[in-house]
Amino acid sequence: MSNALSKISAALLAVVLLYLVPAVQSAQREEGYRALAAYNTLVRFADAVRNKGYLSASMYRDFVHELGAAGGEYKIELVHRHKKYHPEYSDTSDPDSFLGRFSIHYEDYYDHDILPLLFPEQAPAGASGRPRYEMEIGDYFTVTITGLERTPMTVLNDFLYGAANPGGWNAMSYGGMVLNEDY
Repeated sequence: MSNALSKISAALLAVVLLYLVPAVQSAQREEGYRALAAYNTLVRFADAVRNKGYLSASMYRDFVHELGAAGGEYKIELVHRHKKYHPEYSDTSDPDSFLGRFSIHYEDYYDHDILPLLFPEQAPAGASGRPRYEMEIGDYFTVTITGLERTPMTVLNDFLYGAANPGGWNAMSYGGMVLNEDY
């Protein structure tokens, strides 16, 4: 009986070593390539927006298309933090009470604020043919992408380790200060 049990356990171990280990390594490599391609696309897009000072509909469409070519399905979040200077007064009703300093505040605009300007339902009266979202030097622009699909790596991890990983766990973010106003 012990001889048959050892042969069965040896056969199971051989199957694991011969098939599952290379499959996991291959899936890890594929996941790494996919993440690298998505991150490179993210960096190119965010840097282009920061260097131009605006986001156009064609730039956004190209970004979404390149992300799709990188493999996978992603949720895209755009954040624009507009820098505002507010003068400080000792008495807000008296303009002569200016303290000689300014406070800095940021107004945040998200993708639900930005995308309707890029892709309007109807073109506003007097609008040019190319809608774009303009920013100013000193503002901050950040893009975050989150993977939504279940990759082969997550399927194998669920099988081997028994964890039910619902996908969408790999988020990448990139951005920074707007450097130019190239309108």
